[in-house]
Amino acid sequence: MRDETKCLHSGYTPKNTEPRVVPIVQSTTYVYDSTEEVASVFDEPTKSLIYSRFANPTVMAVEEKIADLEGGVAAMCTSSGQAATLLSILNICDAGDSFISTTEIYGGTVNLFAFTLKKLGIECIFIDKDATDEEIDKAFKPNTKLVFGETIANPALVVFDIEKFANIAHKHNVPLIIDNTFATPVLCKPFEFGADIVIHSTTKYMDGHAVQGGGVIVDSGRFDWKSGNFPGLTEPDESYHGIVYTETYGKAAYIVKARMQLMRDFGTYPAAHSAFLLNLGLETLSVRMKQYCENALTVAKYLEKSPFIEKINYPGLESDPYHELAKKYLKGSSGVISMVIKGGREAAMKFMNALELASNEVHVADIRTCVLHPASETHRQLTDEQLVAAGIEAGMVRLSVGLENVEDIIADLEKGFAAIEN
Repeated sequence: MRDETKCLHSGYTPKNTEPRVVPIVQSTTYVYDSTEEVASVFDEPTKSLIYSRFANPTVMAVEEKIADLEGGVAAMCTSSGQAATLLSILNICDAGDSFISTTEIYGGTVNLFAFTLKKLGIECIFIDKDATDEEIDKAFKPNTKLVFGETIANPALVVFDIEKFANIAHKHNVPLIIDNTFATPVLCKPFEFGADIVIHSTTKYMDGHAVQGGGVIVDSGRFDWKSGNFPGLTEPDESYHGIVYTETYGKAAYIVKARMQLMRDFGTYPAAHSAFLLNLGLETLSVRMKQYCENALTVAKYLEKSPFIEKINYPGLESDPYHELAKKYLKGSSGVISMVIKGGREAAMKFMNALELASNEVHVADIRTCVLHPASETHRQLTDEQLVAAGIEAGMVRLSVGLENVEDIIADLEKGFAAIEN
């Protein structure tokens, strides 16, 4: 290929130029000089670019940046956070396998794990976040391939004990996969506490401006896949020239397999322009996360004293049951607050309908303040039992504190509370 690049799992850098911004390579196709050159790339896929269903230079630049932020060896972007979650599981689970997940995770992920993956013959074993080591050990089966959790659960706002679950997972020779969406690598780097794979919905804080959907999988490169539990990584891949990923790609085996096998077949790769927009968000991520945390803590302290609030979940509060875990794992508790309004569902809806600055939308982690009533909106597909297990009550409102003046945010909340009394 005429333009030399770094290997596909390391990232893309034009040979003799350092652009100030990531260029948009708006192309699906890459030109080669000979048929032999094309053949050699298909024999060794990390040698060069193949097709934009696998990789694109703009996206690859962002992948490398996110891998660096998380401290991983490689990353692969996807078209959504759900796609990242799905591929992270399918990369090491086949029909007949199982995996363990805490119940306190995003409702859409619960649906994916409990229903869609079940149809594919993959069982999710749900356990409580506060289960003892013995209870977690008993949940493992001979076919269990991984453990999954969220750093800060959406919308329950509980903090996942990464180190505890990593130690247990490794005792059973399986990796720990962490959804680090709410924390971002600015507030938490799960690899430092033993996690092996990290995923994100980049639609949230990483983007921050509600302009594009996306996801990413980051590989720490630290897990030993040669325990015998992961033949897909340690035995020849008949669908790709008999490549043995662990032998050929070493520490990047997991992410290269995900790209050359699953991305090849599912095609959930983001567009170059989406990656360009994501990169703009990444460039302000550290500044924004600091302000989100400051605004949210101020709002949380205000809500904690409100007579309209039955309960508030925000790990940054000293009264929160997960405050100590938050101090261990987080450099801030993000901008998302979960609160239960007295009066249940009806009072919660009155509150939200009266808000003017905050918007009622199916989104979170934006620069703008927004609210959501999970029980009747995003999590309505869950049963009452699953709602309780996920930490969701009828009066629960998820408040995503934005970057507006915090006094204006609080004034808007007061309008909502005033509506409850009328």
